[in-house]
Amino acid sequence: MNIIEKKIAEYLLQINAIKLQPANPFTWASGWKSPIYCDNRKTLSYPAIRKVLAQSFAQKVKEMYPHTQVIAGVATGAIAIGVLAAEELNLPFIYVRSSSKAHGLTNTIEGYFEKGQNVVVIEDLISTGGSSLKAVEALRDAGCNVLGMLAIFTYEFEIAMQNFKKYACELTTLSNYSVLLTLAEEKKYITPHQIQSLQEWRKNPDTWNQ
Repeated sequence: MNIIEKKIAEYLLQINAIKLQPANPFTWASGWKSPIYCDNRKTLSYPAIRKVLAQSFAQKVKEMYPHTQVIAGVATGAIAIGVLAAEELNLPFIYVRSSSKAHGLTNTIEGYFEKGQNVVVIEDLISTGGSSLKAVEALRDAGCNVLGMLAIFTYEFEIAMQNFKKYACELTTLSNYSVLLTLAEEKKYITPHQIQSLQEWRKNPDTWNQ
């Protein structure tokens, strides 16, 4: 657990961007029961926190992908934080829709870019990776060279790791589920008994609590 991973996990817990309710689980759109709910858009309401996120993304880009020419956000959750990261880097910004616009120019990718440019994708949350990788595919189809993806948080599902490997897309996150659980136990957000349930969910999210 590094300093940034811990700091961001603590921020997410403090502002209730992440809620842990193993005894009263949430239901996802997929039908999965989940003991955790993550809404990273809440970070945008806290200037100091969104600044840390933008600077952390910018630092990762400089360290890992120094030849980046464009920052791309995944709509809609990562548009705002992607813009902030691009501003820190003084780079152009574009964003990728979940599907083509139904009218006008019917764009999937909004903003100006050129074929062959090096792009780093910004995402807010990684669950299975499906929607995030659709954005990567759209950028590649448009002729962009996707260097990798950076996200605020990941649940660390095995299926997500497999999906990113399948698409040959490097994923790096500012914080993750393992760090969150360790911190949540330290700070008494959850009990040792609840930790076991939360760990079981990550291993088998589709059958947990059935």
